[in-house]
Amino acid sequence: MARPQKTSEPLTEPFSFRLTKSEGAELRAKITASNLPRAEFLRDCVLKNKTVVVAKPKASLEKSRMQFLFNKTSNNMNQIAHVLNSANLAGTVSNPLCEKTVASLEAIARYLKTALNHVD
Repeated sequence: MARPQKTSEPLTEPFSFRLTKSEGAELRAKITASNLPRAEFLRDCVLKNKTVVVAKPKASLEKSRMQFLFNKTSNNMNQIAHVLNSANLAGTVSNPLCEKTVASLEAIARYLKTALNHVD
């Protein structure tokens, strides 16, 4: 195995990211096949452009604003669902009312996701 080349600068900038199990297995297989240490393999791929990077298009201002508002709405919906569940467990809200309200919250969530997918 080749040793990493010495650089004039120390390697001080860590980067990390998460992968799914299958993506991790695929990356580990590529690293193993390269006979390079993991860090050297990743530096080589990224810094020497041995990868194909597909950039996601930047969201429009309208979509970014909608995402912000929908995230706030989702947080409020989760709070409602939590209080509803607690009240149902305490017996202060009936099961049918709880189920109907949860179905309404799920419908609102589906509507918000659909609306967001139709922007841009």
